[in-house]
Amino acid sequence: MTETPSPALWRLVDEDDTTSLTLIVDTPNGPHLRRIPPALPLPTHPEHGKAAEQAVHAAAATWGLPDFVFQQTTHAAKGSGVREQGDRLLIAGHRGAVVQVKARTIPPKADDLEANWIQKVAAKAMSQAKGSVRQLRMLPADMVNGRGRVMSVDGNDYEWIAVFLLDHPGVPEGTIVSWQPTGMPSIALTRRDWDFLFGQLRSTNAVLDYLFRAAREPAVPLGEEPVRYYELALADAAAPPRDMDTDLVGKGGVLYSTPQLPQAPAGDDGTRAHLMIRMMLEDIALSPLAAHLTEANRHTMLSDLDRLPVGARTEWGHLLLDMLDDVPHVPDEQAKWRFRRQLDEDGSRQLIVGAATRFDDDIRTAFTAFVQLRHHEVTARTGKAEQSSALGVLLTPRYDGLRPWDTSTVRVHGDLMLSDEDLRFCRELWNQTAEDGSPITED
Repeated sequence: MTETPSPALWRLVDEDDTTSLTLIVDTPNGPHLRRIPPALPLPTHPEHGKAAEQAVHAAAATWGLPDFVFQQTTHAAKGSGVREQGDRLLIAGHRGAVVQVKARTIPPKADDLEANWIQKVAAKAMSQAKGSVRQLRMLPADMVNGRGRVMSVDGNDYEWIAVFLLDHPGVPEGTIVSWQPTGMPSIALTRRDWDFLFGQLRSTNAVLDYLFRAAREPAVPLGEEPVRYYELALADAAAPPRDMDTDLVGKGGVLYSTPQLPQAPAGDDGTRAHLMIRMMLEDIALSPLAAHLTEANRHTMLSDLDRLPVGARTEWGHLLLDMLDDVPHVPDEQAKWRFRRQLDEDGSRQLIVGAATRFDDDIRTAFTAFVQLRHHEVTARTGKAEQSSALGVLLTPRYDGLRPWDTSTVRVHGDLMLSDEDLRFCRELWNQTAEDGSPITED
C-alpha cells in the first residue's frame, strides 16, 4: 500500500506580505510550487465587518456566479424583535451554505488571547448559522442574489453546511477552532482559504462539494485549508475510476474519469476554452425568462450546468469552439448538428450540449425532441424517471457581428409521458442511420 504524499507547507514572510503561503506539492511530474496569495483587498466601507462580508460575496460572485450568492431581502421577524439571517447564503442545486463572516476590527492581542477570541466568535457564528437554517425551515424567505433578483428559499429543500469565515490580520499559528454540534456539517475557514477555493475551482457547485467533503475530515488549523485541499486532490489523482454502465447513453458510451479536485487551478492552460462554460452560464443568467418560468427555474438550469466537473471544462470548451467553427460549413438548405452528452455516475442527471448551423423554429423543435428522447431512453434503462433530469444547451452561430453565438436551453425532468406518436417522431428524427448504414454518432 502506497501512502499519499502530503504537500509541504512553507510560510513566506517579507516586508510587504506576511499572509501568503507557498505549497510544495509532490506530483508524478516532480515537485510543484504553488503560491497561495493573501485574500483580496477589502472594499472601501466605513465598517470593517461589512467590508469583509462584501469581499466574501465578491469572491464567490466573481469566481463562482452571482446567481448562487444570496442575502435576505429583509430581516426575519421573531416575536417582538427582529432576527438577522446568516450573513450570506451560498446555494446551488440542492446544497446550501450559511456563511457567517466575522472580522477582527481592533489590533490583535497576545496569541493566547486571540485564540480565545476566535473560539468565542466561532461558537457564536455556528449558533447563528444553526438559527438561520432553523428559521428558513420554519418559514421560507425571499432572498436576493448577486444580480439583484429575488428567489424564495425554503430551507427544507436544501442540505445545509455552516461556514465560519474569519477575516483576521494574524491568526495564531496552529489555531484549531471547535464548537458545539449544530446538527449539520460545519467548517471554519479564513478569508484567504475562501478566496483560494473559489480561485482554484471557479465553480460554486465544486466549492460546495469540497466544503461538505472537508467538513467530514478532522479539523485543520485556520489558514491551512489549501494544504488539506492538495492532500485530497492527491488522493483523487491516485484513486481508480469507478465503474459505470456506459450503455446508459447508448452504444458507444465512453467512461470518462476526472479527479473531483484538480491540482492545477481551473483554466490555467492559458486559452479561453475554460471560459466557454462561464460564458454559457452568463448567457443563461442574462437572458429574459419565458412567461411561464421563474427565477427558481433559471437557478436550477444554472446549477445543472455548473455541475460539469472542473477538470473536464477546458476539454469541453475546446470541443464547443470546434463545434461552432464546424457547423456553418453546409449548403444553405441543410443544417449540421454536433452534440456532447454527459451522464452523472448515478444516471440521474444528463447534460447535453450541442451546436447547430442556425436557430429557427425547426431547429428548436428538433433540439427539444432530441433532449426529450435521450432523457426518455436513459430513464427507461435506469427506472429512475422521477429523480432524473436532462439539461440541453444549444449554441448556434450568429452572423450579424453583434455576438459570436446564441444560447438556447431545454430542461426536462421526471416521466415525460411521451405518447407512442411522440416517440416515433423523436426516433425517426434522431435515431437514424447515415447513408453508409452506420449509426449517427455524437461527439
